[in-house]
Amino acid sequence: MPDLFAAGGFRVTDNATGTVFVDPGCCNGLETWRDWLEVLDGTGYSAFGHDPSSVAERVGDGVRLTFDAHGTDVGPVIELPTDQVRRLVTGAEQDVRDFLGLVGTWAERQLPAHAAAVTAALARALDLASTS
Repeated sequence: MPDLFAAGGFRVTDNATGTVFVDPGCCNGLETWRDWLEVLDGTGYSAFGHDPSSVAERVGDGVRLTFDAHGTDVGPVIELPTDQVRRLVTGAEQDVRDFLGLVGTWAERQLPAHAAAVTAALARALDLASTS
């Protein structure tokens, strides 16, 4: 399939307020993890799906996460320091890479004739370079 996707996505929860930003959904899969790097190092803005229309944007030395930027009411907002968001994204990227490594090991045992193809397809779906 040319347009592989990895259902899921990142979820950010403010434990102090219970505010949840970006429930994983149809437009926010694991394959879109690099959108967070766009917020940190690129344009400073990224949207994460619809209904609600969650967005992340650089504001000075911080990142503002708005739950529903296009809603009629001002929705919940989470504000985090940029360095904390970078640590979270780096940790999540490592988790995704570790998962890909585990899949590669599993595929070698369970699907030896197809292990390389399965791992490469998942690496494409996760927007990672293949580790095999």
